[in-house]
Amino acid sequence: MQNNDPQAPEPGQEHAQSREAASGDVASLQARIAELEASNAELRETVLRERADLENQRRRLQRDLDQARRFANEKLLNDLLPVYDSLERGLAVEGGDIAAIREGISLTLKSLLKVAESNGMVQVDPLGQPLDPERHHAVSMVAAPGQAPGTVVSVLQKGYVLNDRLLRPALVAVAQD
Repeated sequence: MQNNDPQAPEPGQEHAQSREAASGDVASLQARIAELEASNAELRETVLRERADLENQRRRLQRDLDQARRFANEKLLNDLLPVYDSLERGLAVEGGDIAAIREGISLTLKSLLKVAESNGMVQVDPLGQPLDPERHHAVSMVAAPGQAPGTVVSVLQKGYVLNDRLLRPALVAVAQD
C-alpha cells in the first residue's frame, strides 16, 4: 500500500526531521546546562565570599573582646593614680607631725572611697541597724543595754557592695536577746 497523501513526509525525511529536532533539543539542553553551571559557580563564589566575611567578622569580634578584657579596668586604674600619688607623697615625708600624717591618710582614704563610689562600689557600715544576714555576718553577740536585740552594736570590718552585688559582708557584733 502506498501513501498518496501529498503532505505526508517520506520515510527518510521523517527520520531527518526527528534527528534535527533531537539535535535542537540537545543543543538547548547543553545551553541550559552551561547556564546552570555558570549560575552554580556564581553561587559557590558568593557562599565562599560570605563564609570569609563571617570568619573575618568572628576574628574581629574576638580581637575586640580580648581588648575589652585587657583594658576593662583602665578607667578605674586611671582614677586610682592620684591615690597612689598621695600615698607615695605621704611615705616620702621624713619625720613630721603625727596629726598631719593622720590627716593626709584620712584625705587619701576619702579619695579612695570617692573613686570606689564613682565605679559603683558602696561601703556597708550597719552600725545601729538591725542585722541583715544578706549583707552582714554576725561574729559575736554582746550584752548591750538599751539596744534592741539583733541590732548591730559594733562593726569589726565594713562590708562592700558593687552595683547591688555583695562583694564582702560586714563583720559585726549584735546585741543579745
